[in-house]
Amino acid sequence: MAATRHLTAQLPPQASPPQFALSPALPHQIGGAEVWAFPVLPDSDGPLLGPGADEASDALDVDLLAALEAGRGTGRAGEVTTVPVGSTDRDDDVALVLLVGIGDGSATDLRRAGAAVARATKDRASVVTTLAAIAPDEGLGAFVVGAMLASFSFHWRSNGPKELPVARIVLADIDDDGADDELARAIAHGGAGWRSRALATVPANLKTPAWLADQAVEVGEAAGLDVTVWDEARLAEEGFGGVLAVGGGSVNPPRFIRMDYAPPGANRRTPTVVLVGKGITFDTGGLDIKPSEGMLTMKRDMSGGGAVIATMAALRDVDCPVRVVGLVPAAENAVSGSSMRPGDVITHVGGRTSEVNNTDAEGRLVLADAMAYAVSELAPAAMLDIATLTGAMKVSLGQWTGGYFANHEGLAAHVEAAATASGENVWRMPLVADYEEKVTSKIADGDNAAGGAGAITAALFLQHFTGDVPWVHVDFASAAESPTDRHEWTAGPSGWGPRLLLSWLGSDDPLDGIA
Repeated sequence: MAATRHLTAQLPPQASPPQFALSPALPHQIGGAEVWAFPVLPDSDGPLLGPGADEASDALDVDLLAALEAGRGTGRAGEVTTVPVGSTDRDDDVALVLLVGIGDGSATDLRRAGAAVARATKDRASVVTTLAAIAPDEGLGAFVVGAMLASFSFHWRSNGPKELPVARIVLADIDDDGADDELARAIAHGGAGWRSRALATVPANLKTPAWLADQAVEVGEAAGLDVTVWDEARLAEEGFGGVLAVGGGSVNPPRFIRMDYAPPGANRRTPTVVLVGKGITFDTGGLDIKPSEGMLTMKRDMSGGGAVIATMAALRDVDCPVRVVGLVPAAENAVSGSSMRPGDVITHVGGRTSEVNNTDAEGRLVLADAMAYAVSELAPAAMLDIATLTGAMKVSLGQWTGGYFANHEGLAAHVEAAATASGENVWRMPLVADYEEKVTSKIADGDNAAGGAGAITAALFLQHFTGDVPWVHVDFASAAESPTDRHEWTAGPSGWGPRLLLSWLGSDDPLDGIA
C-alpha cells in the first residue's frame, strides 16, 4: 500500500512569482495600479522621499511626507509606512501608498526593501514603484530578487492558497539601456531560488527519488539541457554502492541524475565545472534513527540537489560561459529489513570503500559516489558539492550563513565574491589535516562516522573523492531552514544556494585563476 500511496499523491496548482515590467514614467502617469510605492531615504535632517512622491502627493491631494512623519518613518531598510488613499473622487485606481525605507541604498538594503514591498502587497493586482530608480549598480536586480523570493508561497489545501503574491510589479522611472538585461538576470536568480525552495518544500509522500528525477527531466528539457537518469539496475551495474546502500531500505528506489549544459559555441576545449547536490528526499536517519523532532524538516534534506537542479535550469539565462554538469544522487534514507546496518562496508564508484558506523551520516556516502564519478568520467576543471550535510555546521554558524571548505584558493575567492554579490552568505571553514585519522577505518578505506568537529571531518571524508580537482564543499545545513519570514526568506525550507552558484557561474570567467 505504501507504493500506491506515493503514486496517488497529487500536488495542487501553486502560485507563480510576480511578473515584472520596466517603465520610464512615474507612478502617477501609469494607470491601473492598486498600489504606489516610493523610497524613503534616511537623512540627518529627517527622512526624504524619493522620485515621484511629490507628484503623487499632488495627484492624490495627500501630504505623503507628513504621513511619513506621522508614522515615524526613518528610512531604515525594509521599514514600511502605509498610507490608505482610496477615493471615489479621483479617476485613478490607486488605493494604497507605501513609503519604503531603503537604508543606505546598498544591494542588501534594496533586496530587503523589495521583500517588504512584496509582503505589503499580497493579494493585490499590481504595484508601481520607484524604489529601483535610485538604485546603484546591481540594486535593481537585488530589489527584484527580494520581491520575488519574499512572495514565495506553497500550499496543499483543498480550497487553494491562503494568499497570493502581487501579480505585477512595475519598476517606474527607469530609462536605462542596461536595465532590461539586469532585470532578466534578476528574474533568473529569483526564479532559481523560488524553484529550489519549492522543490525542498514538497512533502516526501510525493517527493520520491523518481519524482525528483522527473522534475530534473522536465526543467532540463525546458532549458535545453541533456538529462540522463540512472535507475537502480544501472546504479548496481556501474558500482554506485553509496547511493544503493542509502536507498536500499526504502520502497522508493534511488536515482542518479545528470544534467548537462553547454554554452553557445562550446567545443572540446571548453572547460567543465561539475556541481554535485545531495538529494536525500527524506532522512529518517536509517537504523540509527533520528528522534521525531529531528525528522520534521527532513523532507528538505535534498536541498543541495534542488539547488543544483534549479541552477542548471537557469545557466543559459545568465550566459554561463563554461560547460556545467549537474549531478544529483537521490535516495530516501528509510528503515526496513533491507536498510544498511552499522558496521556494513560499501564500495563506491572507483573502488574506495567506506565503513558505515552511522547510518544517519548518509549524505557523504551518496556524494562520494557522485564525486568519484565526476573525477573519473568528466575531467572537471573545478568541482563544487552542496549539501545539508551536518548539524555541526548549524552549531558552528547559526541560522543564516552557509559554511564552505576549499582546497584551492582561486576557487575559494570565486565563492566569496559570489556570496557578496548574491546575498547568500558563507564563511570559510578549515580542512584540518590533524583530524584525518578520525575518518580512517580499521577495516575499510574510510569511516563515515568520525564524530567530533563534525562538519570538518565530513569534508575530510569527501576530500578523498576529489582526486586532484580544485574543489569546494558547501555545507548549508545552517541556512537550509528559515524559522520565520525574514527579509527575502520565507518560513520553511529556504531554497538557499542557486543565487550563490549563478553569481559564480554567470560571471565573465568562472575559472579565472583556476584553469
